[in-house]
Amino acid sequence: MRLFRTLAATTVALSAALLGSSQALAVEVSPQASGPAVAAAPGTDYTGIAALSNCSGSLVRYAGSLSTDPALILTNGHCYEGGMPSPGQVIVNRSSTRSFTLLRPSSSNAGTVRANRVLYSTMTKTDITLYRLTETYAAIKSRLNVDPLTLAQAAPANGAGMAVVSGYWKRIYTCSVQATIPELREGGWVFKSSIKYLQPGCETIGGTSGSPIVSTSTGEVIGVNNTGNEDGERCTLNNPCEVDANGNITVDQGAAYGQQTWWLYTCLTATRTLDLNKSGCLLARPTR
Repeated sequence: MRLFRTLAATTVALSAALLGSSQALAVEVSPQASGPAVAAAPGTDYTGIAALSNCSGSLVRYAGSLSTDPALILTNGHCYEGGMPSPGQVIVNRSSTRSFTLLRPSSSNAGTVRANRVLYSTMTKTDITLYRLTETYAAIKSRLNVDPLTLAQAAPANGAGMAVVSGYWKRIYTCSVQATIPELREGGWVFKSSIKYLQPGCETIGGTSGSPIVSTSTGEVIGVNNTGNEDGERCTLNNPCEVDANGNITVDQGAAYGQQTWWLYTCLTATRTLDLNKSGCLLARPTR
């Protein structure tokens, strides 16, 4: 998991990332010069990005969301404030008072928003937590001048350009999609159809958990960053292993992965709420 664990350990990892020539590329956003505003290229600034106490996240909307809808924050299941959901556990419609810091495109802090509900959280099949905020998109835009990112409605293609945008570290990693891994195993958790990053460029570290994976062509969120194989171990915590369609297991030390988010649309109703019993819904359902 790319969860922030200890300051010392993560600082060492960050220093190594900064020093290694093959390590993650950090994109610094400079203040705009005077003159007409120029829109930044997708995935090169911090539009819609959020910082959590131990992870990263993003302010997101569905393609059909209205400005009057309650706003949403997306992060990892293992970033849930109640602790990592157990294998098979699915949390739905649970109250929350968690706060998030939203960033400006330049990466400076824009202000704080607060959740009132965990709509969905799990580490089964995928690794996501979706929060509902106390304010609408319009209210956040008016108060903080922050725009949301739009969730992509389809899976990314191999070779697609992507950026992992971390609100926790205020760092941007750029690379492309290498492959879709049928199954990723880590500890007792199993993730399906995981996005594998083509390296170098996206050697993510602790604290980048929950960062959106942003398409550098459309600016849409194609996934959420969640894990990587740190030590070359096989299928253990912080050392996920890949399982192909034939059940063959591969370990790729240094590989990093994220989870697709388009599955949310398969469970979406006409009123933009999640219905896990909807025909064709791909998200895991509660078992109890």
